[in-house]
Amino acid sequence: MDGEDDGLRDYHGKRDFGRTGEPAGPGAPGEGGDGPPRFVVQIHDASTLHFDFRLQVADVLKSWSVPKGPSADPRDKRLAVPTEDHPLEYEEFEGVIPAGEYGGGTVIVWDHGTYEPLSHDRRGRPVDFAESLAHGHARFRLHGAKLRGEYALTRFRGGPDGGAGADPAWLLVKTAGGGRGHGTPDPRRARSARTGRTLARVAAEDGEE
Repeated sequence: MDGEDDGLRDYHGKRDFGRTGEPAGPGAPGEGGDGPPRFVVQIHDASTLHFDFRLQVADVLKSWSVPKGPSADPRDKRLAVPTEDHPLEYEEFEGVIPAGEYGGGTVIVWDHGTYEPLSHDRRGRPVDFAESLAHGHARFRLHGAKLRGEYALTRFRGGPDGGAGADPAWLLVKTAGGGRGHGTPDPRRARSARTGRTLARVAAEDGEE
């Protein structure tokens, strides 16, 4: 996956932590803790309203911008554009990023939980999740408050325009195998899995701080 060895360099380079309340992260490896890997889906009302889908891989959250949000319908193939890695602490971030800062706008945590890597080779042997992402196809089972069941991320060649120089893009798809969850919400009416707040309420309450 492009930028896999950059750690949080891109994330730090885009933000002024004297202005934004986003977490800077520990700045050191080995802070991931024990237990199954985590995931989070945030709704982000920035220059465009979109969903951010993040999976813990080692000590960072690998991240994709999903304009239409994840779907519980296997027939829906949702565009997922990779963004910079985020620190693990970002799973809990909810608030208002100041205007003028990268990604300025309101963020809520729509769903979060754990996931199980499901990728395997042709002989059925498990494949390291970071390796499966590097090869452009990863399967996993989500255990969230709203999203449950098996999903896959697949990189498609040449990006959405098909050109060799195009930026990489992925598809996020609910697979047919098991698990039922919430469908894609109306982002303006959706409530945070952490606080029960909507985007409008977070903007009103946190925007004055």
